[in-house]
Amino acid sequence: MSIVDPHGSHAVPPPSESSDSSPRTQALEPHRVVVVDDHELLRTGTRRILEETSGFTVVGEAEDGEAALRVIADTEPDVVLVDIRLPTINGIDLARQIVAERPSMTVLILSAYDDEHYVRESLAAGVSGYLLKTMPSDELVRSIRDACDGTGLTGSPAAWRGEKAAESVSSDDSPRLTAREQEVVRLVARGMSNKAIAHQLGISPRTVEGHLNHVFDKLGTTSRTELVHFALANSLFAREQPDGPGAAQ
Repeated sequence: MSIVDPHGSHAVPPPSESSDSSPRTQALEPHRVVVVDDHELLRTGTRRILEETSGFTVVGEAEDGEAALRVIADTEPDVVLVDIRLPTINGIDLARQIVAERPSMTVLILSAYDDEHYVRESLAAGVSGYLLKTMPSDELVRSIRDACDGTGLTGSPAAWRGEKAAESVSSDDSPRLTAREQEVVRLVARGMSNKAIAHQLGISPRTVEGHLNHVFDKLGTTSRTELVHFALANSLFAREQPDGPGAAQ
C-alpha cells in the first residue's frame, strides 16, 4: 500500500527484504525515482514518461522541499529529480542536503530555467546534472539513465555548453587554477562527493562549493564531468604549479 502525505506527497515503500536478491534479479531491478515539483501536472507528466520507459519506476512524489525529505526517507530511491523553485526549501538547498546526507543517491535538477548561474550553483552543490524541462522525453530519459550509470550527461544542455566552452579555449589561454582548486578538481576526477572532498582536505563543504564555482567560472564548464574532461584535455594538472604556501587556503 502506498503512503499518501497530507502535504501532497506520495510515496511507495521500498521492496521487502524477502524479495529475490540474486545478482541477476538486482541487475534487472528498475531505478527507483522520486519526482519533486510543485506543479502537479509536471509531476504527472514526468511520472508517465519514466513509467512508460523500461528501467524506471516512480516510487514517490513531493510538491515541496520538506515533503520531499519525508518521501525520500520513506522510499530510499536511487534517483531524485528536483525542480529548482520549490516552496519551503528551494531546489538547490534541497539537492545539497540530499547529497550531503545520502551521497549514494543520484540527484538531478530538472528545471525550466536555462540559466548559467543556476547551473553552476546546482552542480557546485553536488548534483549529477542539470536538465531542462523542455528536453524531448527520449533525451530526458537517456540523460537520467546516463547519470544513474555514471557515464556522464552526454545529452544534457549543460554538456553541450561545456563542450563548446572546451572547444573555444586552448590550453595556452586557459586561466590558472590555484593549488587548492587543482586539488578539488583531482578529487572530483576520482568521483568524490563534495562532502568527501571536504573531509579529505580538512575544509567545509561550503568551501568546496566555492572552489568549484570559481573553477566553473574560470574554465567555462558547467558540470563535474565536463570539468574533468576539460582539465585532462588541456593538461591543467601537469601545467599548473602551486602558488606558494598560502595557495591552498
